[in-house]
Amino acid sequence: MADYRADKPNHSTFSNVLYFLKLMYKISPLLVLGECFWGVVMRLPTRVISVLGAKYVIDAIASGEDTKKIVIAVVVIAVVLLLTEVGNALYRDLFFSVQREKLTKGLSQMLYQKAKELDLASYDDPDFYNNFILVIQSSGERVTFVLGLVQRYIGEVVSLITIASILLTIDPICLLIVLGVVAVFTPVSRKIGNLQAERQIENNKLHRRADYFARIFYLQDYVKEVRMNDIQPLLIERYNEAADDVINNQIKYVRKIDFIYFFQETGVQMVGFMLLLPLYLGYCVLKTHTLSAGDFVATFNGAFSIATSFSFLTVGVVRMFSETARLIEKYREFLHRDYQVKDGANEVPMTEPKEITLKNVGFTYPGNDHPTLKNINMTIRPGEKIALVGYNGAGKTTLTNLLLRLYDVSEGSICIDGTDIRDATVKSHRNRFAAVFQDFQIFAAELGENVALDTEYDEQRTLEALRHSGFTKKTANGLQTHLLREFDDDGMMFSGGESQKVAIARAFYKNCPYVILDEPSANLDPIAEYNLNQAMIEAAENKTVVFISHRLSTTVNADRIYVMENGEIVEEGSHAVLMEQNGIYATMFRLQAEKYQQ
Repeated sequence: MADYRADKPNHSTFSNVLYFLKLMYKISPLLVLGECFWGVVMRLPTRVISVLGAKYVIDAIASGEDTKKIVIAVVVIAVVLLLTEVGNALYRDLFFSVQREKLTKGLSQMLYQKAKELDLASYDDPDFYNNFILVIQSSGERVTFVLGLVQRYIGEVVSLITIASILLTIDPICLLIVLGVVAVFTPVSRKIGNLQAERQIENNKLHRRADYFARIFYLQDYVKEVRMNDIQPLLIERYNEAADDVINNQIKYVRKIDFIYFFQETGVQMVGFMLLLPLYLGYCVLKTHTLSAGDFVATFNGAFSIATSFSFLTVGVVRMFSETARLIEKYREFLHRDYQVKDGANEVPMTEPKEITLKNVGFTYPGNDHPTLKNINMTIRPGEKIALVGYNGAGKTTLTNLLLRLYDVSEGSICIDGTDIRDATVKSHRNRFAAVFQDFQIFAAELGENVALDTEYDEQRTLEALRHSGFTKKTANGLQTHLLREFDDDGMMFSGGESQKVAIARAFYKNCPYVILDEPSANLDPIAEYNLNQAMIEAAENKTVVFISHRLSTTVNADRIYVMENGEIVEEGSHAVLMEQNGIYATMFRLQAEKYQQ
């Protein structure tokens, strides 16, 4: 499989932001429109008042206007500013906070649905998988950040146009001076933005190293190893190195950015607002009398407003939008990730077991040069109990993954009742199988839901499935007992063996013709293993069962045993036949038997 980044050009910053806006608009149009509108409401009134309001009040005082009119004007200005603040608070508390959660929920559902549909090959690509985690974890904060950027962008653009239009009516030359000064220093702003973007890229790389050590100390997976061994000094040393790299990177860029920013700000302030503009305004007010005192204040305030807008629309846009656009690119790659395992044309019905045929099957994992499976030929008759045995890495689990279409074969074909499984829809094909995986998982849900893997379930069938799996643990609320403690502080925690029995019960509960069990007795004691074998024979009497086991005592009663080595089938037959052949299987079985006897 080609790398997921290949043949996918990076989109422009504008394209990525527009893409994410469309995505959010599709989920919550009211919130997107509300943010665009509120971006104007939050900024425009205060800036217009600082220009026109100040001009009116100062000119009215200078011309000796009625005090009552001046007081009314000041009161109106205060009321407008107060209403703007109150409106913003109400908008944030009553509308934005609720709609943002709805938008985050909708976006997360979209991401989870896409994740559910991805085939396992996607998870084998480390770059894609890292980006997948980043996208899932950052969806909520990214919504808020992008909406905030767009809100401010719209507000600054409208404010810039409005204030520039006002200054144009007061004196076009004033506007030209302000725009000219800002334009001269715009390349400097872009330089700052580019440096900030470069700093963020390098920081992200360096932070990933530091974050790795943080995970080691807070994830339960590492708890025992860290506490039982003296690896902590090594980890702390490596963490310090990673953290120092982040600090040094910050220092390297901050020095450059601060120097250029100082040059830009002093240039705009000193050349524009402390030299050119005051000289011209002073000349117009004192010498030619073409501008009033109110015009003087209005122009100054307008100049600062325009400079603020320009600063954001140059430095801010380059830095913030470019950084955000790179993450949105990852959203696009994730949501547009193509599947390798695609639906066939046929919806296959749930029927009694049919013959399964594997013909010249070969498979190579994405990114690997050497095949994991080679020239596998196998015929499984309806209702047979088939065992796959062999050393680790022989290809047993990969073979069952191909049967389930978690991957598709690289060579050859797998057919059920003479029809290639790739001709069936993925969902209808997988519905024919029940599977218990070696790395099974227990979910934070009720016991009954964990067995049925559904919110609705048949209690009698669930209890029967648990009985067949050998599950006998007493629970406080029967099938309604909550497992794990993510959603219930009193949730039950099971041992590895108890959890595995719950997972095995899923295979007994599901009404389907084929069952795949990958190491079904790995966490069970010998007595529980024996009981499971008996229960499996009883419950799956009319089903085809394919199971993988390293404990060869479970394979004795299998109809046929396939011994795999280096991705190939090297022996085939019943237990008795293979023992008589005195090959790999017989050697493995005797070694295990001797261990038990000793």
